[in-house]
Amino acid sequence: QLQAYGGGLVQAGGSLTLSCVASKTIFTFDVMGWYRQAPGKERELVAKITGGGTTGYADSVKGRFTISRDNAKNTVALQMNSLKPEDTALYFCNVQRHSNYYWGQGTQVTVSS
Repeated sequence: QLQAYGGGLVQAGGSLTLSCVASKTIFTFDVMGWYRQAPGKERELVAKITGGGTTGYADSVKGRFTISRDNAKNTVALQMNSLKPEDTALYFCNVQRHSNYYWGQGTQVTVSS
């Protein structure tokens, strides 16, 4: 089970940090990530990180968002800076273990202009 929190309402240009904790052990071979889904749109990858710390970002968030993980605490975080109204979405944390995907319940991020 993945529990995400940290969403909220913020003005454009502001910052938020999302956190996600897994109730079971996360292994270093698991890829952890954040996805988001805006109303009427498909779920999209925001950022991901391997157990070794290799990261990947969507072009739309590069330079503004930073993903990190703590393997000992089974957590993954997403630091979001310079937020834009188009970042408004329901954000989901995710664990990819081999070909299986595990999802949290989502946390809402709303950016006002």
